[in-house]
Amino acid sequence: MSDISPEVRAAHWAKTRSLTITVLLLWFFFAFVVHWFASDLNAFTFIGFPVGFYMAAQGSLAAFVIIIFYLAYAQNKIDEEFGVAEDE
Repeated sequence: MSDISPEVRAAHWAKTRSLTITVLLLWFFFAFVVHWFASDLNAFTFIGFPVGFYMAAQGSLAAFVIIIFYLAYAQNKIDEEFGVAEDE
């Protein structure tokens, strides 16, 4: 990444920072917010289980895996856009 201009580097970092903040906000939501409202979510059911229980047991874990794949995909697109992607 040392052979790109400072302007391109700054633009790349701005997009990467934005992606990181988005992912951290999603992580915070699924790690804490959903669980804070678990008792309220238990009023609804999903596949016969209370939603609060489901999100604590399986839903948040599934969301974390999806977030990880999204982060890898989006960061790769940003890297390709600025010409700093790793060679395959």
